[in-house]
Formats: sequence, C-alpha cells, structure tokens
Amino acid sequence: MPVSAVKSEIAPCALCKNNEFKTALICEDFYFVRCIKCGLVQRNPQPDKNEIIARYSTQFGKDYLSYELANENAFLNLQLLALKDAKFEFDAKQYKKPTVKNLSVLDIGCATGALLEYLRTQGWHVTGVEISPSGEYARNERGLDVRSSVLEETGFSDNSFDCVLASHLIEHLNDPRLFLTEVHRILKKDGQFFITTPDISGFQARLYGSKWRSAIFDHLYLFSTRTLIKMLKDTGFKVTRRRTWGGLAAGMAPKWLKKIMDRAVKIFGCGDVMILKAQKI
Repeated sequence: MPVSAVKSEIAPCALCKNNEFKTALICEDFYFVRCIKCGLVQRNPQPDKNEIIARYSTQFGKDYLSYELANENAFLNLQLLALKDAKFEFDAKQYKKPTVKNLSVLDIGCATGALLEYLRTQGWHVTGVEISPSGEYARNERGLDVRSSVLEETGFSDNSFDCVLASHLIEHLNDPRLFLTEVHRILKKDGQFFITTPDISGFQARLYGSKWRSAIFDHLYLFSTRTLIKMLKDTGFKVTRRRTWGGLAAGMAPKWLKKIMDRAVKIFGCGDVMILKAQKI
C-alpha cells in the first residue's frame, strides 16, 4: 500500500496525552515527532488502524510470510537468546511448583509459530495471535491454536495466561497503552510479560538518526527504555529486568569492530533492541 494512500489523523501522545510535539526524525515520506512533555516518539499523523490491519492481511502479509519462512531459524534463535537473557524459564516444569500443570503462554504477533512450537516441546500450553497470513500457516502447518484478530478483539477471559510474549509488535500499534492494558487483564496474578522492541535511546538510533533502521513506515512508535517502562508502570506492571543488544548493523562495519560494539552495548545497556521482563501487580 503506497504511503500516500494511507489515511491519517493527528493523535495525542500515547503516554501522557499531551498535544504538543517537536520534530524528532524526518524520513523519506513521513516523520516522527517527540512529545515535549514526556519524550515519547511517535508517528504523527497516525495511519488509520483499519488500513494498517488490511496492510498486514493482504499481499504485504503474504510477501512477509515468505520473508519470515526464509529467515525463520535465525529469528527463532534471536528470540531464544533474548528470552534467555531476560530470564525466561523455558522448562514449564520449573516455572512454578511442580504440582502446577498446564502452564499457559500467549505469543502475540507469533508469526509462523516457530517459537510456540518450541515452547510446546518444553511443556507449555501454547496460544498465539497473528493477523497476517503467517497465522494461517502456524495453524495449518504446525497445528497451533493461533487467533487471527487483534488482541483486544480476541475475547480472552480475565487471568487466562501465566506468561505473555510480544516481540517486535508494540511499535506497530496505534494504541500501545490499550494493548498493555489488555495484556495486564488476561495475565494471571503475578504473571510475567516479556516485551521486545527497538530502543530509540540506544547507540544505533543516536548514531544514525533518521537513517536508523527502525525509523520505518510500519513503526508508529519508537520507545526509549524510559518511556516504555513508564507506560508499563502506568498499566499495572512492575519491570523486573531489562537487557539490550545490537551494537552495529551487519555490513555497516568490519566484523571485528561489530563484535566489539555488540559486546560493549550489552555491557552498557545501550543496544539497538531491548527486552523488558515485567510482572503483573
């Protein structure tokens, strides 16, 4: 869908509801603004929600399915490394007392279901949400319970899941606060939430500015560690762990330098992507 064909409207800051912004990043056919009150960076005007859903449900989604399948193993390995860094307990038997059975995990934006398939082998009762054609693939090829609707319209009951995962999803949503509120509702008491997203306060974002690889049309929000933690706290979560990774993008520097930078940003917590572990309170 061409950028010019997408309807849009001015939206207040998703974090503090302020209506005053300053330009943050000027990209090719769109731009990001920064709230002058809380610092959240977002697209403004915002593309229409229904057109965004349609974008992922049609040919764009089919093309992306091919891309996801071609890179599935690499994506899965990155997710497993990130979750390990964030202290996710892969073995369901170790997650709580051994007498607790049928521990449940929901992966929102589960793509082809590779991560859910792996977690199923670890004893988890798995469910996914995916609006693109990748969800159909996960159902038909992997036999997974994957719902083809946005989270807020899926109708999960209160306190349904022990754990919720959302990797590279929240930056695509028109209303991230509503999304986090819904995650909080469907989590069980003391349930854990693992959320992964690009970090605009990281080294790469500061280095590349408007050329940063996450400053793209499909991203509606670019969170910093501070703004995402604030939104999580506002919606009833306590953040218990944060990790980042990604010093320099592949191909942007010699391998020896990339290796050094990748190590450095993990040590200093200024990587390109962050994962936060949060608990429902």
